[in-house]
Amino acid sequence: MTTIGMLSHRNDPKTVFKSYAYAAAAKMEGVEFFFFSPGRVNLKEKTILGWVYVMGEWIEKTVPFPDVIYNSSPPITEKQEVIVEALRQDIPFTSNPIGDKMSVYNRIKKDGTFSNYLIPSVDITKFDVVNDLLNEYQEIIVKPASGAKGIGIVYIQQEDDQYTIYQNQLKQVLTKIELKQFIENIIKNDAFLSQPFIQSKTNNGLSYDFRLHTQKDGEGQWTLTTIYPRIAGEGVVANLSGGGYSAIFESFLKHEFEEKFYDVKRTLEHFAVHFSTHFDGLYNEPLDELGIDIGIDANRKIWIFEVNWRPGPPILFSLEQDVTKRMIRYACYLQLQKARLMQS
Repeated sequence: MTTIGMLSHRNDPKTVFKSYAYAAAAKMEGVEFFFFSPGRVNLKEKTILGWVYVMGEWIEKTVPFPDVIYNSSPPITEKQEVIVEALRQDIPFTSNPIGDKMSVYNRIKKDGTFSNYLIPSVDITKFDVVNDLLNEYQEIIVKPASGAKGIGIVYIQQEDDQYTIYQNQLKQVLTKIELKQFIENIIKNDAFLSQPFIQSKTNNGLSYDFRLHTQKDGEGQWTLTTIYPRIAGEGVVANLSGGGYSAIFESFLKHEFEEKFYDVKRTLEHFAVHFSTHFDGLYNEPLDELGIDIGIDANRKIWIFEVNWRPGPPILFSLEQDVTKRMIRYACYLQLQKARLMQS
């Protein structure tokens, strides 16, 4: 029987809500499952003081190393990194990092296959970079190179000598000198990128995007888990964590695209799987799950806003069950591949 260990930087599974869902999915798939953190690993004895879910509660238990590790979160200390890297030498991990936003952008651009879907993006090394983009496009987005959930994204619009910015749903009107100070302040300690603002709006004028959530299945093939629209409640960033809301995929398409809704649906479904399969091949280590955020402009052209390595849980609990089930099955696939490799 395959054993899966869920690795987290947190020590207590009760503080990681999704640990329950994965434990339940593993049981339904007939797989042994436990939760652990790097500090509970004994590299010398090849054992782990883990947590197993039994009769509705988590119980501590010393267990052998698992067949596969589902790395649900990255290490946050140097000591944790050392332990995680040691585990990687012997045990397959389900997930591998894809890099920050600019490295992902450059990888896709260099490959060329999907480069026409990219929004031109540049690292912000000084204010002149932002100023040049504003002079060319008038509306731009500034966002952290390693950000998530829409946090830290700034929309800037140039109109004559005034600059309107939206950040965290707050609107400000700045002079050029004030904007320069603002940009220099945010890039002082963190990496940011900038790109033209793509108009992806509903018929009612609200900004929106689509989250394409894909995963590998029990045969190692990319499959579509779900697609859902995210509509900006206020401001210009269509992110659920930033006050936006979602809608039923097909209902949204019918409302926005009318008789063309089915063509748009099929296009998005095909794009999600085709892109994920190709993108996976751009890395030396296999990927397992992606959250691809895309917009559709007035000409119905698809634009890739960003590609996320660890997408958050889908908006419906029933879909979260699909996510956990596919991860468990993919982990079993990795164990089978490892066994075949050892026999050859």
